[in-house]
Amino acid sequence: MARRPARDSSVDAAEIDRFDRIGEDWWNPTGSMRALHRMNPVRVTYLRELLCRRLPREGDIRRNPQAEQPLTGLKILDIGCGGGLLAEALAACGAAMTAIDPAPQNIEIARRHAETSGLAIDYRCATADALVAEEPAFDAVLAMEVVEHVRDVQGFLRDAAALVRPGGILAVATLNRTAKSYALAIVGAEYVLRWVERGTHDWQHFVRPDELARALRAAGLDILETKGVGYNPLTRRWRLETALDVNYMMAAQRP
Repeated sequence: MARRPARDSSVDAAEIDRFDRIGEDWWNPTGSMRALHRMNPVRVTYLRELLCRRLPREGDIRRNPQAEQPLTGLKILDIGCGGGLLAEALAACGAAMTAIDPAPQNIEIARRHAETSGLAIDYRCATADALVAEEPAFDAVLAMEVVEHVRDVQGFLRDAAALVRPGGILAVATLNRTAKSYALAIVGAEYVLRWVERGTHDWQHFVRPDELARALRAAGLDILETKGVGYNPLTRRWRLETALDVNYMMAAQRP
């Protein structure tokens, strides 16, 4: 049984407990995490392309995002991995995955599912600051749908950035703090469509792109790009778009 880690100043205890209760539903595509299941393919496609473009070579071979395992040779850290949806997808792309989450039940679920999937993923019940003390250096660090759930965004991003090797990438996905995001992510997703449990999000904790970019620069990173992520209700699919007023992803690089 994974032990709950000591909580640092950026971790919100209530958020840990909320996500710890999801349990086996993490891997139910029609359950409480169905929105994340639908979003995961666009996240994986974007990350494959981003990392192949920005970290283009494995030895003498140039990376091709359309290859079966284009991320072979890359060490990637997934912070706030939940039940492992993203970590498993990237491990299947060839990445050497380390995935952490402060919720013990999440890690137990993730480990068991990875075993049944035949994937070797280094899952740890830990926080980012605990890994900083070990001084590891990852080619890419991911914080996807995490920063809106932490108490100290700047402190959290400082720790995440410290885990990126020189030349490596930090990718962050979060929600913009706009009237539209309140209408869609809270009123729509939580109360009307009931995609997620009520109270999952606090609009006051959403992060504007300028705030995120400022925090990443303060952590010593250079901003590479920002992409919007939108949902098409007709196709029931997520897609990349230019609009940043609800969901968006930002990539930054350590010089």
